[in-house]
Amino acid sequence: MNVSKITLKRVAATFSVVALALTLAACASNRDSQQDAATDPEPQPCGMPADTGADVEVEATHSGEDISVAPEIATGYRSGLEPVSTTGYAVATANPLASEAACDILRNGGTAADALVAAQFVLGLSEPQSSGIGGGGYILYYDADTGAITAIDGRETAPVAADENYLIQVSPEDPTPPVPDARRSGRSIGVPGIVAALGELHDAHGNTAWPELIAPARQLATDGFEISPRMSASIASSAEDLSHDPDAAAYFLTPGGEAKPAGTLLHNPDYADTLELIADGGPDAFYTGEIAADIVERATRPTEGFTPSLLTTADLAAYTPETHEALCGPYREHQICGMPPSSSGGVTVIEALGILNNFDLAQYAPTDVGRDGGLPDIEAIHLISEAQRLAYADRDAYIGDPAFVTVPGGGIEELISAQYTRERAGLINPEVSMGTAEAGLRESALSAPVPESGTSHVSVIDSHGNAASLTTSVEAAFGSFHFTRGFILNNQLTDFSAQPTDEMGAPVANRVESAKRPRSSMSPTIVFTSDDNGAPGDLAMVLGSPGGSLIIQFVIKTLVNIIDWGMDPQQAVSAPNFGAMNEPETGIGTEHPLVEEHERDLISGLEGRGHQVNPTKQSSGLSALVRGDGATITGGADPRREGVVMGG
Repeated sequence: MNVSKITLKRVAATFSVVALALTLAACASNRDSQQDAATDPEPQPCGMPADTGADVEVEATHSGEDISVAPEIATGYRSGLEPVSTTGYAVATANPLASEAACDILRNGGTAADALVAAQFVLGLSEPQSSGIGGGGYILYYDADTGAITAIDGRETAPVAADENYLIQVSPEDPTPPVPDARRSGRSIGVPGIVAALGELHDAHGNTAWPELIAPARQLATDGFEISPRMSASIASSAEDLSHDPDAAAYFLTPGGEAKPAGTLLHNPDYADTLELIADGGPDAFYTGEIAADIVERATRPTEGFTPSLLTTADLAAYTPETHEALCGPYREHQICGMPPSSSGGVTVIEALGILNNFDLAQYAPTDVGRDGGLPDIEAIHLISEAQRLAYADRDAYIGDPAFVTVPGGGIEELISAQYTRERAGLINPEVSMGTAEAGLRESALSAPVPESGTSHVSVIDSHGNAASLTTSVEAAFGSFHFTRGFILNNQLTDFSAQPTDEMGAPVANRVESAKRPRSSMSPTIVFTSDDNGAPGDLAMVLGSPGGSLIIQFVIKTLVNIIDWGMDPQQAVSAPNFGAMNEPETGIGTEHPLVEEHERDLISGLEGRGHQVNPTKQSSGLSALVRGDGATITGGADPRREGVVMGG
């Protein structure tokens, strides 16, 4: 969240929890670990892993860390994960329950679209701190029959009544700021978009009945599920804020106001009732009738000390996801396809990689390569971070909701063109960091950079050859902390630039406007080989990550690890995180054992090139599925969260 008028309460808590389960085997009910799955020649029905749980020390900080580098709490690192190999279909989500639900759909012949629907409804239950039906997301979908690569924008929208000062003053008549601040008030709540986006995806590409896809989440909500270590840690880090909503407090906290501990069997009958309405009435049931009325009532409730939203039931009824062609650009011998705006993720990833196309990164391969990836070379960190600074500079200056913002010059196509990225590459000094970069086009509509927050990701390849990549979010951990009908409401509107004008009085591209979508860094990605005409050819991989503004860096790191340095997908996502936004600081992820061991050398080497180094525990949640020969799929899930790969 990046709102200049917003001050977050800073409360820190440090405690130990049982480690997140290692990973599960490829859809096997009787497998003990992901390592077994990689060599099992007979994939079995989808099932849960045994808990191998070594203990780890978890540091959970509520709003005390800079969320631009730690958008969700760090909850340890699962060292030594092996890739999962399957021969027909695979799914990776951030939570084993969601992976199991999606894998069961795929095992029964469902498409990647069907699997996304099932996974998201379960994630809203088992990982509510990161995503859910009260939030939004971006979907990238590859249809193997037609070759079409479709991007569905399910980003939240501002209420029609919102104006450019919506986040910084109560009204034109009352210029005081929202209380207790923009996030915790009703002003951060946008019209949720993910249910409509999933409905549009299912209409176009699903072959399993909609109610069947929602049934796993309904069953879990009714029967109960065990709170995971990460969920419990997240609740503890946000306990004070959750306590202000009576319904949230009753669901997440003990009577004494503490986080319900890991292993607690949690039932959510309100969520089950909500899902029953959506199963029977389709996505429209979410945007009209009693669900919409309850969302608006909670967002606009006149509570002492809380500025209400201006959201209306008409805002929900009018919500429509936007469908576009995916944005694609070259990197080495591949075509990288991502989301066009309102997300800045696809543009920034492709532009940064276009800049890096002008450098031979293969010569700067990591050392000490093992199951956790390898120690990155100082020169590689330098070049990649500089390319990211240049791409983030253009992102901050030009990208916003395309219904409101036009990229100057040759538009997005210029930003990712070979000529422009070659010119940008020429600005990189191989010896000294530029610190901050200037935007490169002829005109500017500068927006202040907005540090974003918590998210989740799902990667899928189905047995029909289709692929899907979904990044989904409620924004910061537990969104706005407002809770209704068994789910959290987002705080996505704080992804707008709070100040509507720059220092010169010019309007910024990412300012709040009526019914506008805030800019995002979510970067769902599908990669193809390049055909003879430089267009997408064969499906090569699916990937993405949560992580706020750093999602772009996590995706770039993974692609470079696989394409330039030949890592398998598990090594690539496990490898150290590093990179830079358009600021002097270069981040390195100290949660990684290699970084922890070599931190002093990394800092010294980068400082010698003029970087200001920010060593911080980072909480990416990457997943990557790589398509090999025939129907072989190899997958990896980020050891920094609870993610698992399943398939068959």
